[in-house]
Amino acid sequence: MAEHDEPLSLIEPDLLIATCQADGSILTRNDAWTHVLGDGESLWKRLEHSDQELAARNVAEAASGSLVTHALFMATSLHRDIPIPILLHFVPVHIPGDKDIRAVAITGEVLTEPSTWTESQTHRHRMETLGRMTMGMAHDFNNLLSGILGHIELWRLEQPPTPASENHLKTIEQAATDGADLIGRIQRYIRQEARSSFEPVDLVALVEDCVTFTRPYWYNEPRRQGIHIEVEHISEEIPLIDGSRAELRDVFVNLILNSVHAMPKGGRIQLRTRYADNEIVIDVQDNGEGMPEVVRNRVFEPLFSTKGEQGNGMGLAVAAGTMREHFGSISVASVDGEGTTFTLRFPVSTNDPIQPIAPLDQEVLQATTKGRTVLVVDDEDMVRNVICRLLGVRGHSATGVS
Repeated sequence: MAEHDEPLSLIEPDLLIATCQADGSILTRNDAWTHVLGDGESLWKRLEHSDQELAARNVAEAASGSLVTHALFMATSLHRDIPIPILLHFVPVHIPGDKDIRAVAITGEVLTEPSTWTESQTHRHRMETLGRMTMGMAHDFNNLLSGILGHIELWRLEQPPTPASENHLKTIEQAATDGADLIGRIQRYIRQEARSSFEPVDLVALVEDCVTFTRPYWYNEPRRQGIHIEVEHISEEIPLIDGSRAELRDVFVNLILNSVHAMPKGGRIQLRTRYADNEIVIDVQDNGEGMPEVVRNRVFEPLFSTKGEQGNGMGLAVAAGTMREHFGSISVASVDGEGTTFTLRFPVSTNDPIQPIAPLDQEVLQATTKGRTVLVVDDEDMVRNVICRLLGVRGHSATGVS
């Protein structure tokens, strides 16, 4: 039977099911199994070599009557550059009235979230970087448009144009105004995209989900290598926050996996969730290798990584950006050789109504805006100079600083 490999996204939600004899001879396997692990003569052709040996041992163990559960394996795929994590359970099959075990049933699932997490994070990191670049370019472009519009207004005030030149000025002004409107729409779209998905989030439940979510990486895989990692979540009752579950899940998964990577010989990860000073505080602490000061000072910088080719240097930078989007903060404390603690703080909304501001009386407004002394602060020379000149034309004394 020819091998085939279709995009994994088509079958990830399906349960992988196969049965075999004690020697590994195939009895049955469903479509999901063949899509992920192939339809060759062996059930384990697409597993890494060490995983093939482990799978065979698990089959033999189940055939002897023992239940083997939560075994993590890595499978190769034609459609992915990274292996696919698969969680399998090996169950001995008894026939009523027969003491012998006739077969081994194997069930499992592709770990959809962890398997796609790295790829989706890489895609998200790229989009996050692109969004920041776009916002920066929009800011700079707005400054250019402000300079154009400001000089057009100065031209009209200092040297009234002829009817012919006025038509040209109107055309230039309209183009600049349309450009500013387009940039404004882009900025609003980028800013609102993250907030539009905000909803009530139970951070205690979310952290618990992330601990379970990453179990194959801090429990199953290290255990196979003889490494013991313990994860503990200590929490107290806290209020809900408004946020994005998906984005916050990425933050906590990232921090847990970073702690796992920092403990190659094993150790302990403790997550503490508490409520203090009208803030929700969550600590992610490990007793791993820690960081030297030079690394600690740069961990939130985009593209900074200590993992070489295995890291893209965007995980913690995006985590910091996500915390800013949630009006919170993230900080790190670490001692080289002793461990690291990341502290995340989320403000709790008081939901106090905003009091409307009474409109200013027009006479008072005019009286307070005649011949004022104005300090103009802007980091763009052209924008600052145009504003100062416009204020000067209107009778004010303006001083510009960068």
